[in-house]
Amino acid sequence: MYNFMRKDRDSLPFCSNTRADSQLREDACSYPGILLIIFAFIFILYSDVFAAPEIRGNLFKDDDSKEPWNLAADEINHDRNTDIYTASGNVIITKGTRKLTADFVRFDHTTFHAHAQGNVTLKAGEDVLTGSSMDMDLKSETGTVQDGTIFLKENNFNISGKSIEKTGEKSYLVEEATVSTCDGETPDWKVTGKKITVDVEGYGFVNHATFWTKKLPVMYAPFLVFPAKIKRQSGLLAPEMGQSERKGIEYNQPFFWAINESSDATFYAHHMSERGEKAGFEYRYVLSKQTKGTLMFDFLNDRKKDDGTNDSDKKWGYLDDSYLRPNSDRYWLRMKHDQKLPDGFSAKVDIDIVSDQDYLHEFKDGYNGFNATESYFKKYFGREIDNYDDPVRTNRVNLNKNWPSYSLNAEARWYDNVVNRRWNDTDNTLHMLPLIEFNASKQKVSGTPFYADLDSEYTNFYRKDGTSGHRADFYPRIYLPYRFRNYFSFEPSLGLRHTSWYIDPASDIQITDKTHNREMYDVKLDLSTEVFSVFKLNGKSLDSIKHTIRPQIIYQFIPDKDQSGYPNFDSLDRMAKSNLVTYSLINTFTSKSPLRNPGKEGGKTEEKPSFNYNEFLRMKLEQSFDINEEKEDNPVKWANQKSKRPFSPIYGELKFTPLKYLSLSTDAKWSPYDSKFISRNGAGTISDARGDSISAEYRFENDSIESILSYLKIKITEKLSINADYEENLKDNTRIRTGLGFLYTAQCWSIDVKYTDEINDKKYFFMVNFTGLGGIGN
Repeated sequence: MYNFMRKDRDSLPFCSNTRADSQLREDACSYPGILLIIFAFIFILYSDVFAAPEIRGNLFKDDDSKEPWNLAADEINHDRNTDIYTASGNVIITKGTRKLTADFVRFDHTTFHAHAQGNVTLKAGEDVLTGSSMDMDLKSETGTVQDGTIFLKENNFNISGKSIEKTGEKSYLVEEATVSTCDGETPDWKVTGKKITVDVEGYGFVNHATFWTKKLPVMYAPFLVFPAKIKRQSGLLAPEMGQSERKGIEYNQPFFWAINESSDATFYAHHMSERGEKAGFEYRYVLSKQTKGTLMFDFLNDRKKDDGTNDSDKKWGYLDDSYLRPNSDRYWLRMKHDQKLPDGFSAKVDIDIVSDQDYLHEFKDGYNGFNATESYFKKYFGREIDNYDDPVRTNRVNLNKNWPSYSLNAEARWYDNVVNRRWNDTDNTLHMLPLIEFNASKQKVSGTPFYADLDSEYTNFYRKDGTSGHRADFYPRIYLPYRFRNYFSFEPSLGLRHTSWYIDPASDIQITDKTHNREMYDVKLDLSTEVFSVFKLNGKSLDSIKHTIRPQIIYQFIPDKDQSGYPNFDSLDRMAKSNLVTYSLINTFTSKSPLRNPGKEGGKTEEKPSFNYNEFLRMKLEQSFDINEEKEDNPVKWANQKSKRPFSPIYGELKFTPLKYLSLSTDAKWSPYDSKFISRNGAGTISDARGDSISAEYRFENDSIESILSYLKIKITEKLSINADYEENLKDNTRIRTGLGFLYTAQCWSIDVKYTDEINDKKYFFMVNFTGLGGIGN
């Protein structure tokens, strides 16, 4: 019999490579192999019981099988006659970040039965499994953990049961189970079940499930079924509930379908007591890092119409609409797709088709509303969609390739004008089928002092009703930059443009010439300089400030050319004459702050300290002088504006971010002839480290817009914050929106409540979220 006695504490590597008795080495190496299986079993046991992704741990994922297991105990014995290993007294078994401790461990190599007893604790990283004892049969892969508790650091999950039993290869039984993400002996919430049976990659069944808050049972279900899958799992998601004047009582229930590893879908059943049933779905797929897509569709057979037949129907439209909405079939189809292609090419698809001009007004909020869709597309595809109040929606298929100095972009662009499509007899919306662009960035012409760039495009313009045709535009530009020492820079440039058109004979207009050609040139002179001064402060938090002044004068000349005989598809077809001098002055202030003090760190001397640079103040003034306006002799024009006006409005811009929690920005245009602002805009935000913030935005456009938008958030305590927002049309003295709410966040749950009052609707919002389980409300 081999007897390992330890009078004092030491350790033994399980798979030692030192030469010793061959049988001893064989036995010692078989022992850790069995323990490894035990630990893997323990990991599978508790990670699969509740197989939702939020509560899966990483215990004993064998990421480095070559690393030896180590056993340390006050006493280790092996009975060769019975082939039983025992270890007692402060037993510690470790491998990497994994660690098992117990008072006693026994393993029967003949029956493959393992037993650990007394203060059993299993750790992997920050995840912990504890129990009073463990018994398991490794041949049948069955076993039990008594008085077991599992703590998973991610989402702070605590799972406990009187016993956790593995009854088969993929089946489990948990007696008197409790699940919570709250700390403390009396958690803020918990879910208990008399008995839970689970089949991995199948379903779990709970007998007598109860949801508790503190010591108070709130909800009881005699029988509950839930999916128990190791991978993403299909099932019901938290619903949205609410009430509003336009929709009545709402209930939106999503169902998630985990199709496979690379795709999934969500289905929505949205009940509205005033409007009917709206159905929707989302399909998402990821084929590779650069190939992915999402398709979304919603449909509603609306009970209410805005057809103008009586006064009551007016509330189902919107005040800023010029068109009614007599349709009841309402839908929204949108999609984005990215595709990686061979030879460095990439493709993108954008689809956005809506049933009527009011639909996105109506459904801005919610799981599958406009705001959620726009945020999702921007986050995962880096592309936004047209605004909710835009009746013309952009649809395109794009093909692109970039080289270091060149780019090729080809796309078919279809503009879906929902007003023309549904309510007008004719549709003159202009589409580009296709648009092909080839551009070259500014680069030096080899062997010369010149630089050049190129913009070129071909477009096939198509419209259902009206003129269709083709256009090719070729626009190279030559530069001759010159710098006189450090005093100033001067860059003249010459642009040469050739444009050709071909009118489609199928167009429903009478035309004489199908082909047209235009040659034009333009001249640009750019004169600028830059002076700066550095003010040394040598402070602990501020080393210096750099003030830079950059005056600039740009002259642009485009000759006057009669273009009335050319087709007119867009602004490129009418190049306005220009004889313009634009002068500007830009002031910038940049701070230089040390990130850390130079000195000895870890015995090493830092040679160069690191600094943070912040352009905290930028001011710009700009105005143009129109030489053509000054020379022009047009009494009719002067009569309308009382005099010549060669000087443009003065444009001013200021951006000020002196501190991390303070930012201000404003811009304005001032008319020197009318002595008034043509436009002025301002925005500011003040916040602090606690999370308090206040922001405001003001917009003014002469004779058209004057509005203010403000937002306030106050953190009353670490857990409670209130928020409010207000928007008003100052021009008409009309309140657009008022919102007020609060958010309470505890350690393992939160509640968000808000009320909004808009011109067309009043909404009540609430959401209760339980960490790790999800939320309910809206």
